Amino acid sequence: MFSREWRRVHDAELIVSDGGSTDATLAIAEHHADVVVQHTESRRQTIAEGRNKGAQQACGNVLVFLNGDTVPKDIETFTRCLEQFALRTGPYAKASALACPVSFDPDEQQLRDRIFHVVYNSYVRLLSWLRVGAGRGECQVVRKEMFDRVRGYREELVAGEDFDLFARIGLRGRVLFAHELHVIESPRRFRKFGYLRVLGSWTINALSVMFTGRSSSDEWEPVR
Repeated sequence: MFSREWRRVHDAELIVSDGGSTDATLAIAEHHADVVVQHTESRRQTIAEGRNKGAQQACGNVLVFLNGDTVPKDIETFTRCLEQFALRTGPYAKASALACPVSFDPDEQQLRDRIFHVVYNSYVRLLSWLRVGAGRGECQVVRKEMFDRVRGYREELVAGEDFDLFARIGLRGRVLFAHELHVIESPRRFRKFGYLRVLGSWTINALSVMFTGRSSSDEWEPVR
């Protein structure tokens, strides 16, 4: 997807921040990425800390945070939007960050999946229209200057760090919903836990971060 040739043409770099994998992830990353950041401490790293470690290695003026199981739906459209954003042209020239619509691969989608994504993407878009910073962590695009200004993700947050980052950016700049940045995520978390449990966890953590400044979850359970 983000081949070396693609990165050369578009003056981009691929940074993989690994939180302590025990499988072949590191070997694969070292073969494909420009930079690999590895967490070697015995304590468990938060998602926020891993993202900040990766951002510290970035040289560009735009940061694109993608989960390991998330890919652009259309790489050409995705790339064109990022280039316009970086050059401050097009519909998102004045934005400080971009939220992205998310869905599953059409071959894996069920009716409930389509309903969920239509509703949730519309919800995120509405919040952006209301000038409330919001965006799912599957894909978040941020100008480096703004990321540094708000001091990145809050590393003490076990969950809700994506909501928190865009909420803080929304207080200082604009977070817009960019339909061109549509990404495809894996359905594995929803298949394992179900929509009620996943949405309940998102909601409780978001409210906890908003009103208490901390996550309600003690740890974020990985799904392999």
